Amino acid sequence: MGKRVAVVLAGCGVYDGSEIHESSAVLVHLSREGAQAEVYAPDVDQMHVVDHVKGQPTQEKRNVLVESARIARGNIKDLAKLDVKGLDALIIPGGFGVAKNLSTWATQGKNCVISKAVEDVLKAFHAAKKPIGLCCISPVLAAKIFPGCELTVGHDRECEKWPYAKTAETMKELGCKHVNKHVTEIHVDVKNKLVTTSAFMCNAPIHDIYDGIGKMVKEVVRLA
Repeated sequence: MGKRVAVVLAGCGVYDGSEIHESSAVLVHLSREGAQAEVYAPDVDQMHVVDHVKGQPTQEKRNVLVESARIARGNIKDLAKLDVKGLDALIIPGGFGVAKNLSTWATQGKNCVISKAVEDVLKAFHAAKKPIGLCCISPVLAAKIFPGCELTVGHDRECEKWPYAKTAETMKELGCKHVNKHVTEIHVDVKNKLVTTSAFMCNAPIHDIYDGIGKMVKEVVRLA
């Protein structure tokens, strides 16, 4: 029997949901490791809907669970029904939906509130000493919930390659240890069983992002 891994999504699309390439990479690499992905998303409205051509919000309303089902090919469950007992690990891909629909990081930064359902799930896996994999912006969830944990979102110095490096500084202000890593690398917080990689926090070729996520998934499955 392969490991059963919960994958929590935040919608569909980089600017208002889960980053599609990251989500797909997680699912492909889980399959390659012989693990069974069980996809979940909260049944809530998105903070807003963004036109991905114009990069501008629209007046439309969409539901996070319904949109996430597009990535999961319809095979998805309400996050409220997740039972940590039957699962071996948790992975949350990135995308602005993490900072908009799973938390209020996009508008409040380090003073954000994490969605109760998401916080409960993260705390349940942590308490059960089951591994948690996070990539791109999703490590901010752990930074907020687990003070003192070790994480990476890539580099902490802003430049053309690392346009979102200020995120690392904000995470440090929450009491976390940020570890600089290249996009193809991961960081493992052994004590907290947290595995993180930067993904699209870096302006890198998509195959490098894919490879970094692959290492994260492989380590999460190994720890499970």
